[in-house]
Amino acid sequence: MGLVTQTSTRPPGAGQPAPAGTGKTAEAADSSGDGMQRSGPPARPWISRPAEAFTVGALQARLLGTAQSWRDYPPSLRLWLLLVPVLTAVAGGILRFVRLDHPHKLVFDETYYVKDAYSYLISGYERSWPDKANDSFNAGNPEILLTSPEYVVHPPVGKWMIAAGMGMFGADNSFGWRFSAALTGTLSILLLSLIALKLFRSLPLAGAAGLLLAVDGHHLVMSRTSLLDIFLMFWILAAFGALLLDRDDGRRRLSALLARAAAGNGGRIPATALLTGPWLGIRWWRVVAGVCLGLAVGTKWSGLFFLAAFGLLTVFWDLSARRVAGIRGWISGGVIKDGLPAFLGIVPVAAAVYAASWTGWFRSEDAYFRRWAESNPSAEWGWLPDSVRSLAHYHREAYTFHQGLGSEHPYEASAWSWLVLGRPTSFFYESPEQGTPGCDVAKCTSAVLSVGNPMVWWGAAVSLVILLFWWAGRRDWRAGAILAGVGAGYLPWFLYPERTMFFFYAVSFEPFLVLALVYCLGLVLGRATDPPWRRRSGVYLVVLFVAAAVLLSSFFYPIWAAEVIPYDAWRIRMWMPSWI
Repeated sequence: MGLVTQTSTRPPGAGQPAPAGTGKTAEAADSSGDGMQRSGPPARPWISRPAEAFTVGALQARLLGTAQSWRDYPPSLRLWLLLVPVLTAVAGGILRFVRLDHPHKLVFDETYYVKDAYSYLISGYERSWPDKANDSFNAGNPEILLTSPEYVVHPPVGKWMIAAGMGMFGADNSFGWRFSAALTGTLSILLLSLIALKLFRSLPLAGAAGLLLAVDGHHLVMSRTSLLDIFLMFWILAAFGALLLDRDDGRRRLSALLARAAAGNGGRIPATALLTGPWLGIRWWRVVAGVCLGLAVGTKWSGLFFLAAFGLLTVFWDLSARRVAGIRGWISGGVIKDGLPAFLGIVPVAAAVYAASWTGWFRSEDAYFRRWAESNPSAEWGWLPDSVRSLAHYHREAYTFHQGLGSEHPYEASAWSWLVLGRPTSFFYESPEQGTPGCDVAKCTSAVLSVGNPMVWWGAAVSLVILLFWWAGRRDWRAGAILAGVGAGYLPWFLYPERTMFFFYAVSFEPFLVLALVYCLGLVLGRATDPPWRRRSGVYLVVLFVAAAVLLSSFFYPIWAAEVIPYDAWRIRMWMPSWI
């Protein structure tokens, strides 16, 4: 019969590009009628002659669908491809930076991380504070730091990022404490919009993704408060974006190498070239992902779950690429020529970045446990440098602390309740007296509650179920990638049911919840080939949903940004008894 490609024999027209938001499999996703759709032949030719199947064009059509490079778009569309993500980030930045200094005091766990960050500015590691240090810190006098080291259980990266803002705007004011968190939250909106554009190839859906994250209350509160989780979320999202770029880059390399082998054999690819396929060289976007994941783990150890999930995800993408390209030994070839290089390009890089984040501790003389190895000699591990043994002991003690963290807290929230906003965390609550600025009634309230926008969160919870069906039934890689991001951030918490947990931990995977919701909005939007009435109905419904979410956010904004409002107005916003 001769050499044929491993593509499906489907009827004519079955390989037409699928619009963004549909569940069409593989790489032929098209836009949602926003001017980015491609014309021409079907995106995936399902049957090809051997002499034609291994040209660069044919291979890229199978592996990448109708994806175009930046230069292929007209200049006017290129402008909008940048402008839409930037505009959503600007909107989110306004919400995050306006009144960022309110409240003018340390709130919730800022009492730990902001003061630790100040310690980093002074000495490069955490030092202890005297009793009632918060009162002095709130008054703009942080210079009461003690000389003794402090025992902490989180890595340094997030605290270094907080310290950067304090270094620029001062440690004596709340704007300086929170600047880095607000900037990181704003940049994550830009990242998410660009990632949505990459996934769905739709400007409206990219704009919706950025805007929904920009106006969500949970992300907003975390961006206006200097806790570590907003930084963890940012580096995870950046790693995911880098792996998306690597996915396309790897498929282009595979197409070019297979086409070169075929061209050198008169257009018919040698059978040996299809045994396991070529090695694709150093994948620099994977190295970038490794750096980002190292910074994520260096912020909080829960980043390790994303490191494992994303590492497997990128290898599965490569296995699929080799199979679709027609490589017979796609499993063995993918494991050896993609899996092992993926491990080497991500894990050691992440480990090196993580170790480098402890530079301040290594350079210190009296940081906590810094001299532990000197007073605890070991016959078995004595060949290691004392600093490495001391740091390993530090990590062992910190891990034991996390494992035993089971004390009761009034705002603890089981992971089961996160998606339905069962118990958001109250970061701040005051009852200003009548006559104080903003309070003209007998009883007022100023609060910061990390509750998300119900339309976004409840809609995302339903969307996850839909994505499971689309991934399992339609084999849509985009649905699988989004579910991997949610699963890596959410499912591990069910392994520790006795541990004290809080709802704000969910911000690490919140961008993937928004992507799940936007995926389903794409289904509502419909295909570019749908009848005009269907397209109009889809547009109206999507616009209505996004507009309603924005209006609902404006209703909840006062309890996200510590505005002074009448107590009755605050009470109306407490939709569930568990929110109080």
